[in-house]
Amino acid sequence: MDLNNKVTVITGGASGLGRATADALVARGARVMILDRDAERGGQAAAELGDQGAFVSCDVTSAESVAAAIAATRERFGAIHICVNCAGVGSAMRTVGRDNVPHDLGVFETVVKINLIGTFNVLRLAAAAMADNEPNQDNERGVIINTASVAAFDGQVGQVAYAATKGGVVGMTLPIARDLAAMGIRCNTIAPGIFNTPLMNAAPDKVKMPLIEMTQFPKRLGHPPEYAALVCHIVENSFLNGETIRLDGGIRMQPR
Repeated sequence: MDLNNKVTVITGGASGLGRATADALVARGARVMILDRDAERGGQAAAELGDQGAFVSCDVTSAESVAAAIAATRERFGAIHICVNCAGVGSAMRTVGRDNVPHDLGVFETVVKINLIGTFNVLRLAAAAMADNEPNQDNERGVIINTASVAAFDGQVGQVAYAATKGGVVGMTLPIARDLAAMGIRCNTIAPGIFNTPLMNAAPDKVKMPLIEMTQFPKRLGHPPEYAALVCHIVENSFLNGETIRLDGGIRMQPR
């Protein structure tokens, strides 16, 4: 799919991987609607993107909030061609912790609701909007790109909630691609390794350095523009479908 003049919704687009993706897409001629809970950062990002960018406050866990964001995107830009899901949260809690205290069920439910259910909530409504598009020469109407994590495969101690949600995102990629094939809508997932995002920047060196050591090459954190470059390639390469791509410098995370 040619990115020029295509309309993209990006969850978590106010910072980190989502913001880098917004910048890359706009640079290639796309128009971007940022969906985020952070109104201050979201509004600033949209202003910096100029006429090709806009922002709408959105709670990905709410059907009503996402439906309103999708409607606002179509009203502003006329259509939706691409959906990139970057919104997510982390957690650090063992299944059973000290003094035999079990994992807080509320924490587990919150992470699942944002990372897994929120991703599906957005993509299902975006896909319904994409179905109204005129197909291109490949009979393609839209592209969905979700964000998982290497934790889906190499979840560490204390990552049970996070790994479960990212494994769920990986697991639903192919069924979604199959569900939407007749409409000409592709679905792929990126599973990033350790990236230089605000979440990782907040971690102390004792957390970051062992992860960098587990990375084969290059031995550093990933740069958000590298994630964004893969997003652009997935959109432009119409034969990529139903796939999860690790973007991780060869990292294979150890138990801790």
